[in-house]
Amino acid sequence: MTEPYVRPDVRAFLDMMAANPRPAFTAEFLASIRGLKMTPEMSADKPVGDLGEIRDLVMPGPGGDIALRLFDPRAERHAGPVVIFYHGGGYAAGSIDSHAGLAAEIARQLDLPVVSVEYRLAPENPWPAAPDDGEAAARWIAENGAAFARDFTGLILCGDSAGGNLAIVTALALRDAPAALPVILQLAIYPAVDHSRTYPSGTAFSVGYGLDGADMALFDQHYAADKSHQRNSPLLADQHGMPPTVVVTAALDPLRDEGRAYASATALSGVPTVFHEAVGTIHGFAGYRRAIPSAQADVDAFLGLAKAMLSAR
Repeated sequence: MTEPYVRPDVRAFLDMMAANPRPAFTAEFLASIRGLKMTPEMSADKPVGDLGEIRDLVMPGPGGDIALRLFDPRAERHAGPVVIFYHGGGYAAGSIDSHAGLAAEIARQLDLPVVSVEYRLAPENPWPAAPDDGEAAARWIAENGAAFARDFTGLILCGDSAGGNLAIVTALALRDAPAALPVILQLAIYPAVDHSRTYPSGTAFSVGYGLDGADMALFDQHYAADKSHQRNSPLLADQHGMPPTVVVTAALDPLRDEGRAYASATALSGVPTVFHEAVGTIHGFAGYRRAIPSAQADVDAFLGLAKAMLSAR
């Protein structure tokens, strides 16, 4: 079998990871890192940088308060859409802090406010806590622009990895029972969309490409979801009537093939769909822009596609 193409800076990052293996994502390890404050030095991503406003809020959620953080390149703006961002981390890791750099970059490049959602994590809060929080947050934000001193007119649901799953699951829920504002776009960045089966890429890139199969198995164990339910495997749902969609995959990602399948499913259902695959790179690249410098061009590319889709409305 021919070895896949790996960019030089991606190879250097993978070699660094191999030389400094992290502990397995056991419940004990997750508990030990849950309270750690993410600092710029700890992150493989670029820092947040300058913005017009960053604002922390709290909303009532189905299982308790949900923290939200607004990232906006402008201190004031006219009425317009809001991006709701769900961070990745296998439903058991990640936070508003860990993905702050990416949320800020999305806000800058789309020139839109981004609200990042601190949904509940497994194993302390197994499925469906995360999708329950994701849907509740979207509905609350749609009704409460004034809490952000802004006038929101539409929702853009966005997330990476597990967060991409939550964005799609939330879009399905809001298609079937609309929120106070319409969903005008979903942007799914290397999303997990089908836990019901293993795809070829899930085998081909299960070891040595950043997201190992052993870690994915632990995440699934902690999340304890119904693998055939559309609130866990949204690819299995009918995609008719979904909002315009941008799907992003990485060529060396175990989740690559299910992302490709999701883009195909939305397109075949008549949903305006744009698909972008980043060649020679790995799962998580959008949050590795400091460690993998070439990832910035990939982020520029898919956000440019998202901006073009919004302009075409």
